[in-house]
Amino acid sequence: MTADTTTLRKTPGRPGAGGVTTRPPRRRPASPARRSGWTPWLYLLPALVLLGGLLVYPIYQLGLISFLEYTQAQVSGGEPATFQGFGNYATLFGDSQFWQVLLATVVFAAACVLTTLFVGCALAVLLTRIRAVPRLALMMAALGAWATPAITGSTVWVFLFDPDFGPVNKVLGLGDFSWTYGRYSAFALVLLEVLWCSFPFVMVTVYAGIRAIPTEVLEAASLDGASQWRIWRSVMAPMLRPILIVVTIQSVIWDFKVFTQIYVMTNGGGIAGQNLVLNVYAYQKAFASSQYSLGSAIGVVMLVILLAVTLVYLRLVRRQGEEL
Repeated sequence: MTADTTTLRKTPGRPGAGGVTTRPPRRRPASPARRSGWTPWLYLLPALVLLGGLLVYPIYQLGLISFLEYTQAQVSGGEPATFQGFGNYATLFGDSQFWQVLLATVVFAAACVLTTLFVGCALAVLLTRIRAVPRLALMMAALGAWATPAITGSTVWVFLFDPDFGPVNKVLGLGDFSWTYGRYSAFALVLLEVLWCSFPFVMVTVYAGIRAIPTEVLEAASLDGASQWRIWRSVMAPMLRPILIVVTIQSVIWDFKVFTQIYVMTNGGGIAGQNLVLNVYAYQKAFASSQYSLGSAIGVVMLVILLAVTLVYLRLVRRQGEEL
């Protein structure tokens, strides 16, 4: 019996027993599951590279500048940038105005999110109760508000509520009342504008989710005598929870970093900065005062807060057994 020397090899055996011929171990081919595991990442690679350039690198630069002394002197090249460590953050956290602006931002963003979710969900349910023509008209009007640029919408709202020429004061009989003079009235005016341009996203998204709910489920709840509010609370809301999670997180991110509406409607933050939010406050520090390092530190704080809120919210949802 002979063996091909290219495929067989001799291995030493016991003395006098001769050698034992064995075949070399063959490499197992990669399983289809292992090969297919990399396939999604190959498709996502161009998007990941693009996100790395447009997102990761700017965040890196933002964090780097927040640890440096970076003012107009460093920008113009007159002085070298020096490492400050956490000195900028210590200066920021020691400023009482920062904490006032942070509190105002949190309260204002929470009010915007809750109002937007309430109005958007209510109108989404309304869309399922009206006929095709008024439903189409409502959706077109809402999408028109959604598509309007923030600076255009803010300018229009300032004109509508102008104390001298605005039609709102004339209709309500408020005379020359200035909505932007008082702190709370100015925040209320900005909230209405944010609501006007934000509720269409919630309305359309929730409406699409409601249309995906089987009609048999809603008919069964109605036959059992459940009211519309009970149907929403006990049937629709639990089934729409993944969608509500998405619109809630999106609304938190958008409303927490509102800039254009506040800057345009309150003329840069209101009288003596009474209507400042963190985004406008960072803009004033970075560009009005040329303290780019402090502005970057505020941006990093905003990023950390938004990430923390999102992660905590997702953790609470996962504890309830929801699949995302």
